[in-house]
Amino acid sequence: MVNILVIDDERSIRNTLKEILEYEKFKVELAEHGAEGLELYRKGSFDIVLCDIKMPEMDGLEVLEKIFEEEGDAQVIMISGHGNIDNAVEAIKKGAYDFIEKPLDLNRLLITIRNAMDKSSLITETKVLKRKVSKGYEMVGESAAIQQVRDIIDKVAPTDARVLITGSNGTGKELVARSLHENSTRAAAPFIEVNCAAIPSELIESELFGHEKGAFTSAIKQRKGKFEQADGGTIFLDEIGDMSLSAQAKVLRALQENKITRVGSDKDINVNVRIVAATNKNLKTEIEENKFREDLYHRLSVILIQVPSLNERLEDIPLLAKHFNQQIAEEYGNSPKVIKEDAIKELKKINWTGNIREFRNVLERLIILCEKEITGKDVVNFAMPISK
Repeated sequence: MVNILVIDDERSIRNTLKEILEYEKFKVELAEHGAEGLELYRKGSFDIVLCDIKMPEMDGLEVLEKIFEEEGDAQVIMISGHGNIDNAVEAIKKGAYDFIEKPLDLNRLLITIRNAMDKSSLITETKVLKRKVSKGYEMVGESAAIQQVRDIIDKVAPTDARVLITGSNGTGKELVARSLHENSTRAAAPFIEVNCAAIPSELIESELFGHEKGAFTSAIKQRKGKFEQADGGTIFLDEIGDMSLSAQAKVLRALQENKITRVGSDKDINVNVRIVAATNKNLKTEIEENKFREDLYHRLSVILIQVPSLNERLEDIPLLAKHFNQQIAEEYGNSPKVIKEDAIKELKKINWTGNIREFRNVLERLIILCEKEITGKDVVNFAMPISK
């Protein structure tokens, strides 16, 4: 049931709203002034707050501010008999969902409440999805090598410093990038990922910077690039070592001037993005072979984070096995398997050339092929591909 708090110093208004809203199957609590309303709000769990603006001692705008200082996702609808455009603008600026003048149009009020409920539900769903996504990108392990990475993230994330993440394929470079974003002041803004190796060289500039209609044969409409999409947030340039030299030059300009230009346009567009890049290549070798710009390397590598291979953190295998066992079981709708100690010992003997990605695939294979328990013998039999 939806809980609504009504804060209004006029008894007749309070009682009328209570009668109407309870008839509509809402649960309603009343407060006759701002202080009482805040006390009820802190004690209860409300989905909607209807708050008068003109009240003695503490006006509605002050109540609105204090509500948003508290935890909760309640949508606040301001009501007033002294409505004017300034009050409405001020209320919306401070975070109110809507502003309704007295005498209240009850049809409009009910529609506004239902729309506010929809928004509240959407916010809740978004938070749940973000938690699921964050859980899916969790950095697992307690080894000294992975703890060192976490320590650097803790220091660097709150800044806007550019970061270059290096490491072999499958080590979890994307997890580091996401962790930097989620622990930064930009966490509420977009995290846009670009796999530079997966985009043809002739399309990378359009992908990064966008294009104007007619810029090339298939450009049938204007399109924003990844830099514009990431404005205010973080852009993650994965496998940047595979980017063409011409695209590197434009990325360098974006770093230097915080401006980009769409393909087919001569108009500059200001962008505010934090750049995090990653590569499995040795960029210094790429520079010597004239495949990567040295000036771009120095711009990107303000902070360097080397992600350890799984072979360098074998002591994390028990935690990784537990984590993926639970995760895969949830995906298949089954109970986690029991992983025996001898299975862990056998997993530690494997040369993990594919790192965490390979480890997860192997564990999934074991979970599918084994019964309730995964033993050391199972690891020997099933962990590696069967050879002819």
